[in-house]
Amino acid sequence: MSGPREEDPIVKALQGYTTCDVSDALCKLKYRNGGFLSGLTMWSPKRQEGETKIVGPAYTVQYVPLDDPRAKHPTHYIDSVPKGAVVFVSCPPRTPNAVYGGLMSTRAKASGAVGSVIDGRFRDLQEQRDLNFPIFARDVGTAPPAELLKVAAVNVPVKLQTDEQDMTIRPGDYIIGDLNGVVVLPRELAEAALPLMAKQVEADSAMAVAISDGMSFTEASKRFRP
Repeated sequence: MSGPREEDPIVKALQGYTTCDVSDALCKLKYRNGGFLSGLTMWSPKRQEGETKIVGPAYTVQYVPLDDPRAKHPTHYIDSVPKGAVVFVSCPPRTPNAVYGGLMSTRAKASGAVGSVIDGRFRDLQEQRDLNFPIFARDVGTAPPAELLKVAAVNVPVKLQTDEQDMTIRPGDYIIGDLNGVVVLPRELAEAALPLMAKQVEADSAMAVAISDGMSFTEASKRFRP
């Protein structure tokens, strides 16, 4: 029997930063849009309120239309969620049905997942909140997905379902979500991004003190953000 899974040091380090901090670092690394995933906001435990934050590697789920030639995934994805993961569920754009519900969160929470991001609609909002389980999504819905969609793949790269951006979420990429929204941090950029976050936060803290003491924003920027 294997021992307890060790905490990912990247996840531990990211706990100290906001999604804005992550985006600032990714912008410095020339990663498009600072990793921001547009249209995904917090719905549970509260709607855009509180200190909820999720950080973890992505466990991706890909829904496709029923007429997609690929076979339906043979098992239910929710039974394979790793401890510490963020469940990222992708579905075709403009799908009116929900692709995620309360029982999914019940199982995900029991498996040790830290939250779910639904690139589409989800349902059972009160049940999600009663579970105190973090949900980020595009919107809510009521009908289940079976009449329109099927799960074709798990742990594969998925595209963000929006015409605003061209963004891909890959299994194992870090997902960070808080009041500001959801950001994807590519795994291979994480070690380079963390020291940039620390430097930026230190500079911004110094700027905030200086501005509060009467310094202009322009002067503070020159002094603390060379």
